[in-house]
Amino acid sequence: TFIHLTFLHESGSNNPLGIQSNCDKIPFHPYFSLKDILGFIIIFLPLTTLALF
Repeated sequence: TFIHLTFLHESGSNNPLGIQSNCDKIPFHPYFSLKDILGFIIIFLPLTTLALF
């Protein structure tokens, strides 16, 4: 919390340490889309199983 509040106004709230990141290194779409779909399936299957059986 201390680091976050100290460096909040210098580098932004989602990067409190001010680490330089190259956005070209990480392809946004495939990684996050697959992660979201996998998370949805992992949550949805047990709930569906509980509802149907």
